[in-house]
Amino acid sequence: MSKGKKYDFRVTQGDNGWKTEITRRMTSTKTVVSKSHDGFATETEAQAWGQAELQVFLGTLAERNKRRSEKQAKAKLAAALAAEAATDADDFDDEDEFDEE
Repeated sequence: MSKGKKYDFRVTQGDNGWKTEITRRMTSTKTVVSKSHDGFATETEAQAWGQAELQVFLGTLAERNKRRSEKQAKAKLAAALAAEAATDADDFDDEDEFDEE
């Protein structure tokens, strides 16, 4: 299995100038464009925008993933506490039954 980049950018020349696309590898054969910008006068401008925008794009993804993982961790903790509270309540009810005899 090869270790390739999941996100990258590509520069192509069109009718009205250069176009830059930020791409994501979905599968080994399928690539999806996540963001694009066209109308650059030169290839170097398009490459500069692609490099800068890819860094911003990846930074935004990292922040989003961090927020989601924190939210998921809080939800798991809340579920664990709720389950523990439910088992503690069941244990308390069982003790009351033995005290009455």
